[in-house]
Amino acid sequence: MNRRSPLRRKLVSFGYGVFYRIPPRWRHRLVKTVTARYSVGSVVLIFDSEATGPERILLLRQPPGRGWTLPAGLLERREAPIDAACREAAEETGIQLTPDQVSPAVPNAMVHHTGHWVDMVFTARVPASTTQTSVDGAEVWEARWHAVDDLPVLTPATARLLGHYGIGPEAYRDQTGATR
Repeated sequence: MNRRSPLRRKLVSFGYGVFYRIPPRWRHRLVKTVTARYSVGSVVLIFDSEATGPERILLLRQPPGRGWTLPAGLLERREAPIDAACREAAEETGIQLTPDQVSPAVPNAMVHHTGHWVDMVFTARVPASTTQTSVDGAEVWEARWHAVDDLPVLTPATARLLGHYGIGPEAYRDQTGATR
């Protein structure tokens, strides 16, 4: 059942007719101008598959050094989010992951408080004792395993993201910001 009035249907039809008469290049520009813009990134939570006590996660210390972060970065043009997660892990930690070693986190997308930044979140498990990390000293100063119940100071964005997955100090806050 179509709930649009006959006049509204005619106006919508007319609008589409005009829109599709515009050259494709200008249509594309028009759509980009009037639609929301997002920065899309990939984040990978790398856990120690050998941890016998509390779970351990790999964190990075990056400039300007105000807190620890996760391997993450923006997607390159036409890059799949899972491929970006593997690329960022390799670039920032030296850990070579393949898409079959990486799983989507649940939920897989995290919209940050700005509303214009979306992270696609993935998880991976590697044995910490045999997995070598390598940092470049410029983009990443240090990569270190941390017990999830004893995390160092995190950047605010990292704390919010991990809290969304039940990890770290933000995991114990309710929607109003009060500690549970």
